[in-house]
Amino acid sequence: MTRPDDIRIGDAERDAVMVALHDHFAAGRLDRGELDERLDAVLSAKTRGDLRTLVRDLPAPTGLPEPGGPAAAFGNVPWGAGHAVMFGGPGHPMHHRHHRHRHLAHHRRHGPHFAFPLMLAVFLVVTFTVGVGTAALAVLHIALAIWLVRAVMLLTGARRSRRHLTPGA
Repeated sequence: MTRPDDIRIGDAERDAVMVALHDHFAAGRLDRGELDERLDAVLSAKTRGDLRTLVRDLPAPTGLPEPGGPAAAFGNVPWGAGHAVMFGGPGHPMHHRHHRHRHLAHHRRHGPHFAFPLMLAVFLVVTFTVGVGTAALAVLHIALAIWLVRAVMLLTGARRSRRHLTPGA
């Protein structure tokens, strides 16, 4: 039987370890040179053992499933824990973070619901009064204005959320 550290890894496992390494860099546990060396090694890693050697001196979370952790509960299923881990299931180290971001991204995708009907109405009115070229230009101006307002709103929202994340702010 294959040892867990001899199992080949995929992009999902590499990504989870890279996120963990960035988190440890942000926490001051790694300097820039160490981070770059370890990221290069993660990209060339072939097995879980290769990844484990890169994070063995770092505290949890390391991006690897913990022995006896949530991924171990899937060991008795016919397909093993690899599939749950690989596809971001409950055994994946970033499972909870992915679901939170997926939820936020779902709400972020919905733009202003008035934009399309407004642009269509402006286009039709200006087309029948002045002409198609002027109507197309007017719609482009409206789209640019909406885009700029959304960009400013997203930037101020991102700054506000960063302020809440920084200690002492």
